[in-house]
Amino acid sequence: MPEPVQAHWSRWLLLSAAVAAADLATKAWVSAAFRTGDVHVVAPFLNLVLWHNTGAAFSFLAGAGGWQRWFFVGVTVVVSAVLLAMLRRSGGNRLLASALALVLGGAAGNLWDRLTLGHVVDFIQLHAAGYHWPAFNVADSAITVGVALILWDGVRDTLAEHRQERKPPDA
Repeated sequence: MPEPVQAHWSRWLLLSAAVAAADLATKAWVSAAFRTGDVHVVAPFLNLVLWHNTGAAFSFLAGAGGWQRWFFVGVTVVVSAVLLAMLRRSGGNRLLASALALVLGGAAGNLWDRLTLGHVVDFIQLHAAGYHWPAFNVADSAITVGVALILWDGVRDTLAEHRQERKPPDA
């Protein structure tokens, strides 16, 4: 009979699946509604665009000639396996489990694009004062929030350990 923790960790995969589904659904909508390069102003700081990114974050290695697709697929598969192992060991730490699930779901959404399209569909573009942030998608957002939560979890644990060390011993 599986341990309660093992049953619990697998429920976080539903969050990963929801992130991947939302990512793929929004990419499909934008891909059907826009042409590559279209810019639709939503707010003074937000555009919807259609951009095909053959690289990684900030189009890193986008012009590398094609080998980067399989490199990023391999990296994503390895990172996803590590995330699954970490998720399984996250125990009752809900913050860490949700963070890992967000990163895993985002990785799955972008992996699907790379495998099926050969590029990642990006469509959210933030801008201010003439400066434009590179376009991104729901998967990228989930990965960013997940990484921030992982960092916060580590800071929180460090602060708790520091407080414990400073606590006077009971006499």
